[in-house]
Amino acid sequence: MLGSELITQLLNKGVKVKAVVHRTPLTVSDHPLLTVVSGDLLDVVAVEELMEEVGDVYHCAGLISYSAKSRSALYKINVEATANVVNACLAANVRKLVHVSSIAALGKFVPGKMIDEETQWTDDARNSAYGYSKYLGEMEVWRGVAEGLHAVVVNPSIILGAGNWNHGSTAIFKNVYDGFKWYSEGVNGFVDVKDVALAMHQLMQSDISAERFILNADNLSYKDVFFAIADAFNKPRPSRKVTKALAAMVWRLEHVKSFFTQREPLVTKETAHTALAEVRFSHQKLKNFLPDFQYRNIQTTITDICNRLQHMVNNS
Repeated sequence: MLGSELITQLLNKGVKVKAVVHRTPLTVSDHPLLTVVSGDLLDVVAVEELMEEVGDVYHCAGLISYSAKSRSALYKINVEATANVVNACLAANVRKLVHVSSIAALGKFVPGKMIDEETQWTDDARNSAYGYSKYLGEMEVWRGVAEGLHAVVVNPSIILGAGNWNHGSTAIFKNVYDGFKWYSEGVNGFVDVKDVALAMHQLMQSDISAERFILNADNLSYKDVFFAIADAFNKPRPSRKVTKALAAMVWRLEHVKSFFTQREPLVTKETAHTALAEVRFSHQKLKNFLPDFQYRNIQTTITDICNRLQHMVNNS
């Protein structure tokens, strides 16, 4: 979703783009400035060849999973692949790299404390394998910076966009559309995919290097987000509150279920904890470095996404 949105914005600005895809096809239409290349970022030689005649590199590829079965894949895709990209950028002497990390790479969150870019990773049993893999991926970028690479890291909060609503954050919209009855009063950060792509391009075009930026439009409760989605779809609002005890029971049941089905659990210990936690993220640093940057209103974002998804459903 983010990669396709970024490519669309770059093409609209007249930028020549080489897009590297693995399995998931792009949603971007054919364009005279777009070259699509099939590639595997775990193939060191292939990554080096991909960097030929490339000036700016946006590294959006990554695996999001909170399943214990995905630990090995998380390390390979989020750490080893990032190391390969960084090494290839150094070898090709690219102008700049913008690396997409995650707020999960900031580590354990302290309730009541505003999280900013100065928050340091601390080892804790409650940290997810996904978060740890994104943290280690960032370390590869900072290693590249120490070796002379110009690079910026962005840490988006929960990205909202009209992607495949069977996967990722867009699945929130499908759940509400299908009559999901549960809500949580936990708080998290949310940001429009368009804003993430725009911020990445502006950071790429700037002289800023060796900095990380949290990309977050607003901190909202899941309850407010679910209610806004339901209203936009003209569906009943979720009416049952998730409690700590209920969440603990659900993730344990899902763990047992996944053992027999060999499928990823819908809810894990980490996601259950996140859904109940109240975490708030600062977006002040980006505003300090890019004073003219304005985030979209999340309510407007939700309405736009619901309209687009509704149109897709009506025409499917």
